[in-house]
Amino acid sequence: MTQENNPFVALSEAMVAAVARASRVTVLVNARRRMPASGIIFAADRVVTADHVVEFEDGITIVTEDDAEISAELAGRDPASDLAVLRLSRPVSEVAEPVLQEAQVGQLVLALGRPSREGIEASLGVISAVGGPLRTRRGGLLERYMRTDTIPYPGFSGGPLIDAAGRVVGLNTSGFAPGAGLTIPAALVWQFASLMAEHGRVRRGYLGVRSQAVELSTEAQGALGRQQALGLLLVGIEKESPAASAGLMVGDILVGLAGVPIEDPDELISRLAGSLVGSPASVEILRGGQRLVVTVTIGERK
Repeated sequence: MTQENNPFVALSEAMVAAVARASRVTVLVNARRRMPASGIIFAADRVVTADHVVEFEDGITIVTEDDAEISAELAGRDPASDLAVLRLSRPVSEVAEPVLQEAQVGQLVLALGRPSREGIEASLGVISAVGGPLRTRRGGLLERYMRTDTIPYPGFSGGPLIDAAGRVVGLNTSGFAPGAGLTIPAALVWQFASLMAEHGRVRRGYLGVRSQAVELSTEAQGALGRQQALGLLLVGIEKESPAASAGLMVGDILVGLAGVPIEDPDELISRLAGSLVGSPASVEILRGGQRLVVTVTIGERK
């Protein structure tokens, strides 16, 4: 076998090219007293990084691949998802390309970081798990997450996980559990980063209900006109909440929100994030064995 047709040589060259491409959108972030962290250029004048590495809001700087130091300010943060957005004092030319479809277990990936001005660092591995939702120790709920067997070196938090083409698959963080790294999928990172860039925070919806999952009988599924194994039994309604204002009652079974079936309390929380906040949404319920659709104006959780 010659070097020209050696698949391992070809793979190595592909990995080098992927790192070179992603290196241009991976920056050093100086926003804490100890070791710098990493970040991803997701817009010409915006960097997304891990929230736990942003310890102060003034005097933040980022360093690009060509060693240019650019001042930045905090544009928004969301401790629950461990994401923060920095606004750059001047735009840059390179912007990351995200992979918005879900990654696959076994997929070859590289974790990148720029923890010092000495250059980019990388760790090769595979995606070992894709799951969610996940409740985090910071009080949040991640709709999806990934685990990899890449090594989360110091300063890698906020940096990208990339595929073999150098595209961003997700953002790496050790902020959810000490010594354990997770990757937030790019689709969520870009969604939340865009919300923070616009609102300064991630707006999370609020219904004002307490619920528990219950099995739906054959008769209940017949009333719905579809197969659905579970719904949410409302066991509590907060006074003056959006749910109370719309006439939802204890004993109702919530089975859908904005046209999407709901079978789990965490699923309801995930669906309430983002664009639904402040808008009227259809809530599908079962009451006394009958299907009803109630319009609820989704509040914002404070």
